[in-house]
Amino acid sequence: MKNVSIYSTATCTYCKQAKDLLTEKGIAYSEYDVGTDLEKRKEMINLTGQMGVPVIKVGDEVMVGFSKEQLLKALGI
Repeated sequence: MKNVSIYSTATCTYCKQAKDLLTEKGIAYSEYDVGTDLEKRKEMINLTGQMGVPVIKVGDEVMVGFSKEQLLKALGI
């Protein structure tokens, strides 16, 4: 299984949808709140060049925003 990380904020609706989908599918993931974690915010900006959330990293693949179809495809589901 690929490592999954999600960069999110506490108030982001799409972040919650992405996390709910991962939980529903039984996928373990690391969550980083870029609203409070400045180091992870910098890391996210270095990955994507922007501040939009969610940023979802599946293995080496980085997705900006939430697309159920794209996330499931990246997970191989």
